[in-house]
Amino acid sequence: MNKAMSRFFALTLWFTGGTSVASSAVADCARMMDAQVTGVTIRKTEQMPALPAGSPINSGPAVMKLESAMPSYCRVDGIVDPRKGLNGVAYGIGFALALPENWNGRFLLQGGGGLNGSVGMPLGAQAAGNTPALARGYAVISMDSGHQGKGSFDAGFMEDQKAALDFYFLAVGRITGVAKELIARYYGKPVEHSYFSGCSTGGREGMILSQRYPELFDGIIVGNPAMRTGHSNLALAYIGTVFSDAAPKDASGKGDPAKLFSDVDRELIRASLLKACDTMDAAGDGMIFNPLACSYDPAVLTCQGEKTGRCLTAQQVGALKTALAGPKDSFGNEIYVPFPYDVGIADTEGFLPGLLAGPRIPVAQPGSEGKFDAGRLAARIDRDESSRLGDSLWTNLTTFASHGKIIFYHGVSDPWFSPLDTFTYYKKMAAETGGEQKALEWSRFYFVPGMAHCRGGSAALDSFDMLGPITDWVEKGVAPEGVIAAGRSLPGRTRPLCPYPTHTKYKGQGDPQKAENFECKP
Repeated sequence: MNKAMSRFFALTLWFTGGTSVASSAVADCARMMDAQVTGVTIRKTEQMPALPAGSPINSGPAVMKLESAMPSYCRVDGIVDPRKGLNGVAYGIGFALALPENWNGRFLLQGGGGLNGSVGMPLGAQAAGNTPALARGYAVISMDSGHQGKGSFDAGFMEDQKAALDFYFLAVGRITGVAKELIARYYGKPVEHSYFSGCSTGGREGMILSQRYPELFDGIIVGNPAMRTGHSNLALAYIGTVFSDAAPKDASGKGDPAKLFSDVDRELIRASLLKACDTMDAAGDGMIFNPLACSYDPAVLTCQGEKTGRCLTAQQVGALKTALAGPKDSFGNEIYVPFPYDVGIADTEGFLPGLLAGPRIPVAQPGSEGKFDAGRLAARIDRDESSRLGDSLWTNLTTFASHGKIIFYHGVSDPWFSPLDTFTYYKKMAAETGGEQKALEWSRFYFVPGMAHCRGGSAALDSFDMLGPITDWVEKGVAPEGVIAAGRSLPGRTRPLCPYPTHTKYKGQGDPQKAENFECKP
């Protein structure tokens, strides 16, 4: 009896209450301790139990309930290329690999977040709705990108050359080769199709894979990418400065950017914005599905007399328009793209507040001595060639496009990285790789209305499955169009997310809470 058949009978016994199955699976998993892969040290193997549908599971950013059962799987923990680095600090690419009983021949690399530094649970849950890749039968690997951190934004590892290079771009390529070799050792056959899904830093990693490792992956999903953090952090510092200058001053003469707008002001801006742009989808549902066509001007709220709860001062309006337009140099050249007006900019609760509550810069930002000089700070960033190695701006993807598919999505209310920056990259990438029409044969871009950074938002449908569509695109040639989205902030509501150059529009009849009554229109 071959290995595949013995595992089939073992799995059958497992689900029917037998015990020999468990011992067979445990034995197969234990043997991975002896897997010999160059540079790899296996630290632990463990056969994990199956979970029934409906089980709560911590996917990292949030707790989800499984829509389908999670199979039993072998978890392999290890480290790649362990070494002693600068000042004797231990480095190496830590990883966790999940090898499911019902393997479907597919492999997924799970993207990281922040500055990485920890190994997440290998589920493949990002942009997979409530059915992670592991539950679908994908073998999934997660990693720390080459260092251990004391927190999500611990940058101490950057002092070590190899650790910095691993984080920027080397680790994603190295761990992919290791994962494929370990998977082949376990199942006795090679991976048939390779996928990646990640958001934020994970989104940047996906872009790096398409740009620097164009032959490794068949399908890549990129969410809210941290694609050039020096410039995006500068933009947030700029917004904070503009808001501070216009905000009420404390005893020391300093303004607090979080106090420029009151709760009443923020809701006033939200209502005014919806009045201008909400009905563009013909639904009037408190969401803006066509952000590129929304030309909102907050000047309509300018007080004609004294400040009241129904208007904004000219100073508030001026600060809002200037801040969201993005920083420019002394010649008027754009340093960073604008942030769009969307309902989430007025949010004060959740994972991240909206921009009207004052920007939150995720990492330490070099200050500008004296008056804030965006042009001088941008020049300093541009001169820092080492840190710019982490930027993912390469636009010639002809090799990747010849065989692979890539999906971009970005929350329109992201308060860290403007979705217009990712969209600008997408347009440049398409232009340099055969033109926009040609690019639709292998790429898609989705705006996610109301969604903040990777998830959350007071009016956001932030639960959607991009994994199924990209798999069908790669393996069946079925290109994705409307992707159904739901969210905890709007229970009972579903909508199709539509790829550029289309947007979501109500058909004019039927329940406006149901996705089936909407379509993707140019």
